Amino acid sequence: MDLGSNFAAKLEPFMLMAKSLKGAAAAKLIADATSAPGVFVFAELLELPNIQELSTHETHSKSFALLELFAYRTYEDYMQNKEGFPPLNAAQTTKLKHLSIVSLASQRRILPYADLLRALDMPNVRELEDLIIDAIYLDVLRGRLDQKQAQLEVEYTMGRDLAPGAIDTVLAALRDWASTTASVLSTLDAKLNAVAAQAASRKDHLAAHDAALQTALLAASKEKSARGGRGGLGMGMYGGNVMHGDAMDVDEPGLIDRMMGRGEQENIKGKGRKPAPESSKPQRKRNRF
Repeated sequence: MDLGSNFAAKLEPFMLMAKSLKGAAAAKLIADATSAPGVFVFAELLELPNIQELSTHETHSKSFALLELFAYRTYEDYMQNKEGFPPLNAAQTTKLKHLSIVSLASQRRILPYADLLRALDMPNVRELEDLIIDAIYLDVLRGRLDQKQAQLEVEYTMGRDLAPGAIDTVLAALRDWASTTASVLSTLDAKLNAVAAQAASRKDHLAAHDAALQTALLAASKEKSARGGRGGLGMGMYGGNVMHGDAMDVDEPGLIDRMMGRGEQENIKGKGRKPAPESSKPQRKRNRF
């Protein structure tokens, strides 16, 4: 449920009764509504014709001023002009201070304890923190007490009623907000488009690089194959040496043996063998007759 979404429902019983009340009865209704737990919005009650009549009533004009005080003014306004309002009871005082915190939070998100103590006329920090905690439990605001920094960090508050003439200020603020939001969105769109264009350009560059790499690899593969083919034409069974017909004559005696290394093999096989001893006996020469 949204913050403060049930406040209007809490006012509904008083709205039903107020439609038939005038004078002192209407003034008494205002006192009851401003004291009732959970009732924090009063604009609808303030707009009723019989309630509006109290503003010019000789006796009960202060009651109408009290309703305006709770609708859109603060505790400081009360302290500055106590004579213009009926005396506040304890419930009314606490409620008005809660509403005053909401008004202060609408101006800035960080509220120092020193400012709150002065604006709410609180005697000490302990009672101020208790007042803020009660407001959080009542769903009037959401925030965090920073005791180290002595401040209230407001996250969210209920909305208060608008004072007469404040609608123009709110509309101007909304226009400024809309203009700022549109500018931010336009800047974000431009950034997103730029990022998308860079990504597309990078993708195209990578694709071109891959295509060039594949072409280079294919050309290198073909060149390697061509080189291998040319080398194979001059390769034979003799170790891959290229033989030209005009360079050597295959009919030369002993060529094949030399190419096959047979002479070397025989030399290798003959290593370690002792040469055959020569005969010491003189050979006889036979005379032919």
